[in-house]
Amino acid sequence: MNSNNQFTNFKIHTQYSICEGAVRIDDLSKHCRENKIKAIGICDSFNLCGALEFSEKISKIGTQPIIGTQINFKFDKIIAKMPLFATTKNGYNNLIKLSSNSFLNQDTNEEPNCQLTDLFNNKEDLIILSGGMIDLIGVLFKANKIKKAEEVILKLKENFKDNFYLEIQRHNENDESLFEKFLINLSNKFDLPLIASQEVYYLDQNISEAHDALTCIREKRFIDDRNRVKFSNLHHIRKSSELINLYKDIPEALENNFNFPLRFNFKPKKSKPILPSIKTKNSSVNQELLEQAKIGLKTKLDNYIFEKEENKIKKDIKTIYEKRLMHEIKIINSMQYSSYFLIVSDYIKWAKKNFIPVGPGRGSGAGSLVAYCLDITDLDPIKFNLIFERFLNPDRISMPDFDIDFCEEKRDQVFEYLKNKYKGGVAHIITFGKFKARMALRDVGRVIGLPYGYVDKICKMIPFDPSRPLTLKESIDREPRFKEEIKKNNKVEKLIELSLKIEGLNRNMATHAAGVVIAGEELTKQVPLYKDHNSNLFLPSTQYDMYSSENAGLVKFDLLG
Repeated sequence: MNSNNQFTNFKIHTQYSICEGAVRIDDLSKHCRENKIKAIGICDSFNLCGALEFSEKISKIGTQPIIGTQINFKFDKIIAKMPLFATTKNGYNNLIKLSSNSFLNQDTNEEPNCQLTDLFNNKEDLIILSGGMIDLIGVLFKANKIKKAEEVILKLKENFKDNFYLEIQRHNENDESLFEKFLINLSNKFDLPLIASQEVYYLDQNISEAHDALTCIREKRFIDDRNRVKFSNLHHIRKSSELINLYKDIPEALENNFNFPLRFNFKPKKSKPILPSIKTKNSSVNQELLEQAKIGLKTKLDNYIFEKEENKIKKDIKTIYEKRLMHEIKIINSMQYSSYFLIVSDYIKWAKKNFIPVGPGRGSGAGSLVAYCLDITDLDPIKFNLIFERFLNPDRISMPDFDIDFCEEKRDQVFEYLKNKYKGGVAHIITFGKFKARMALRDVGRVIGLPYGYVDKICKMIPFDPSRPLTLKESIDREPRFKEEIKKNNKVEKLIELSLKIEGLNRNMATHAAGVVIAGEELTKQVPLYKDHNSNLFLPSTQYDMYSSENAGLVKFDLLG
């Protein structure tokens, strides 16, 4: 075995594995840089929310990113996950499709899941692993459904050929060694390769207790509960030499682990903005924009200006407006944003036609004469001496952003219109609720068994400042009563210690109230989608947050209430 070999951790659960992973991607990239890690893989449970951010930040420091996720599959009335990894762009598209379908095509009462037939229909350029004790094959094994477990394994072998591995994990968990024997027997029986792996939930071992509390928060259990899910304290990134030593009795599994990164030649990359193709009467969107803007300008000049002016003044003013219009059109076309203006103009005109109150427009967009001529804004920028370059500037490339207000009660009708017009190509943008100081204290206080009223009293010691919320550490440094409570009660010390470690992690998924992305039919190819069946939203959401959605080339439109 080559002494330069490095154990590959390809199953990192970042904080996008909600209340399961406690790895922040920035911390992970720092760890990779400091430890000269050659390759590392993301494998969050049930989503690809962090895939693009992970790929971008891990590549930047010279480490090879491996992109995977764990998707729930339904078999024999059991719903449990299996790890999948994309080896190419095509494989990543299949991963996106499966991840999206698990949310979009499911019964509202079930966890997000796919059928095994979905997997076999979208298997190209994907590698699948058998997973650990809490994954599908492990769950079947624990339920003593050995024949069913073998049935799944044979189906996976038949469909994935040499893209299927049996996964050996050693974390010192209950029944782990029994499961390992079962997998080794299957490996011999069906001639299947073994691979050594570690399920990584946090970077350092000293976070294991806080991670245990995080698991209880997810499961809505108490730490003292004997019947809850409990992991060992070995789910951190361990030294490569330690892991090589741990698996040295299964050289085949180690060899496959070392070679695993060689099977990948893909990572998701940033994309330039992509807008849906718009049907136009003219040969191009640029020509369409010019014509619509000219018609709009003629209407504005005819209706609103110089009712009492003389012909010469009329002519001079008309020249000023036409010159400004052509100047703006030239910049818009050069930056390839014609479609953006036409899309916004279209849904605003539709809203006005359908008696939905629309605001006059605010922010820098009011400085655009083109926007005024297309009925996007109701302010004449020349009359009020507003500057177009504040809104769009070729020297500072950024997407245009119109802040348009719609009547709160009828805004859903606009979302419905967009959904029907762009056929499955419209989505809200996901956001992530964080463990802020008070929330961390309340959740940890509950799982360690402190009375609600007592925790509430401690939470109220944190100064309330919505403009700049204080962190827990800042609050403790500022408020002497915290130190008094810690002296009086050991459990408060534990509460603070655990809360400090989970503060700032993602706590739940939510939806950006106003932002939508419009990408037409390409949306499902560009980003994975998420749907919360408990919400009353018409549209799904992107699994990428605002930052990653923009990096993936999606263009955001704000429909404010």
